[in-house]
Amino acid sequence: MKAGVIVFPGSNCDRDMAVALRAAGAEVEMVWHKETALPAGLDLVAVPGGFSFGDYLRCGAIAAHSPVATALRAHAERGGYVLGVCNGFQVLTETGLLPGALMRNSGLKFVCRTVALDVVTGDSAFTEAYGAGTRIALPVAHHDGNFQADEATLDRLEGEDRVAFRYAEAVNGSARDIAGILSENRRVLGMMPHPERAVDEGHGGTEGQALFRSILGVLQAA
Repeated sequence: MKAGVIVFPGSNCDRDMAVALRAAGAEVEMVWHKETALPAGLDLVAVPGGFSFGDYLRCGAIAAHSPVATALRAHAERGGYVLGVCNGFQVLTETGLLPGALMRNSGLKFVCRTVALDVVTGDSAFTEAYGAGTRIALPVAHHDGNFQADEATLDRLEGEDRVAFRYAEAVNGSARDIAGILSENRRVLGMMPHPERAVDEGHGGTEGQALFRSILGVLQAA
């Protein structure tokens, strides 16, 4: 499997993402935000966490208008897989690849700790290895991770089994405790918790490994 990791000014989880993908067996290329095309043959594009463009305007808003964003949208529209984590999730909502918005945490404080999550659906390339109903623990580190959408959108996400992860504890005020969602074709995942920070024993937990194993397994089988 070949993956690309987009790098914006202010990204700080791009190398972590690349390390996690390589550890799972992927060939990885780093892609600078000024590129107008993605490397040929990418199966997965990862949009990492950090503070793209200093989080000016809204988190992810400027990154969503970078030259590479057009290529990212095209990749998703032709059925390519996309993983957006933390700031990457914010970028995906700003590009319109995922619905809703990430707002300021309800407590108005930066949250940085390991939290309990429930895997809501196993019916996706990203969560298949976990299985629905599994409880895991992953770290979060965000100030604007409060997922919000109108009731109709929330009902649609729930009804179409597109909620990938849900907080099992109070974290940031997200509507219906949503921590990660899928696109309509289930090939784009946005999530606030950091699976790439839980892939090595030195991280204090390895429950992020299954996400990367899952997507690689699906792509290799295809």
